[in-house]
Amino acid sequence: MIKGLLRFLIAIIFILSGFVKAVDLVGFSFKMEEYFAPNVFDMPFFEKFALPLSVFVVVLELLLGFMLLIKLKLKFTLSALIALCIFFGFLTFYSAYFNVVTDCGCFGDAIKFTPWQSFIKDIVLLVGLIVVFILYRKDFKKKDAYSYSSKKETGNKFKYILLAIFSIGMILVGAHGIVHEPLIDFRDYKIGTDLKAEKAKINKNPSEYKTFYSLKNSKTGEVLKINQDDYIKETKYWAEGSPWKIEEGKNESVLIKEGYKSEIAKFKIEDPTGLEVTEEIITAPKAILVFSYQPKEVSPELMKQLEAKVKTQGANVIYGVSTLPNTFKTIKNTMMDGTAIKTIARSNPFVLILQNGKIVDKQPAKDYLK
Repeated sequence: MIKGLLRFLIAIIFILSGFVKAVDLVGFSFKMEEYFAPNVFDMPFFEKFALPLSVFVVVLELLLGFMLLIKLKLKFTLSALIALCIFFGFLTFYSAYFNVVTDCGCFGDAIKFTPWQSFIKDIVLLVGLIVVFILYRKDFKKKDAYSYSSKKETGNKFKYILLAIFSIGMILVGAHGIVHEPLIDFRDYKIGTDLKAEKAKINKNPSEYKTFYSLKNSKTGEVLKINQDDYIKETKYWAEGSPWKIEEGKNESVLIKEGYKSEIAKFKIEDPTGLEVTEEIITAPKAILVFSYQPKEVSPELMKQLEAKVKTQGANVIYGVSTLPNTFKTIKNTMMDGTAIKTIARSNPFVLILQNGKIVDKQPAKDYLK
């Protein structure tokens, strides 16, 4: 009873984790790219393989989770899941210890974990899998390779049929997210989101940070950390002739109050001169934004068709939003952080339509042009 329940719970966790990533494989590939970045594992060569690697990892997680659920090839399944957990545990520990990837993407955009929470989750799952392996070890020994049972054979065939149906369903879900948009949108930028209202909530309840200075005493060599308020109060740290000096590059900004959390906080669009136009966009009766997070990879012909169409839609505001100041030829260029663009746009280029700040439609460029 206990071992069956534990096996069921672990299987469901893996299936749910795989499913939310399968829905948005492009988003998970962006997370994989972070691990390959120079400041993490420094393997930029693998960045172009981020999507196929994401597909492989998610397929493995889903299939093994479902096989555990239906008790198919149990010894192999448990062994593979234990190996997978060790691998993920290493990644999440590295991310947490060195503070390089702030969200592992374990449950996509559906559930956010801090790096240490992700690591603890992996350790708990690993322990659970080891316990299940031990509880089922007698079942492994019962297997007789030379015996034949028509009942066993029929049962296995049925399990393989279930696995095939499950696999086809997940492939269709994943393919839809890659070619179009995720079937289920867990992001803050889903259709119906009111960016203007979200911005108001963020401004009403902002997160608060405090700067901690690293000070070194030039006479004694002593080093200490002190927050900005105490630094200002204590004249001995900054008065003329003080031996205490701020160590450049070692100051830290620490969160002291968690405000309203939303990815919309990163929705900040500027023109090439640095003038912010966000307010103009979210207050316009109708605004059309064309996003491109990799402008150099977009076909000029596709961009030409896209710009021509958006100009016929009667929008009050039409902006091209990119990481470069000269991406668009016939509509006004604006700029936004590349990571923030990827949070909104899962294809390159991408169209977002707002009415009075509310998202009413969003589509990959190829779908929009159909």
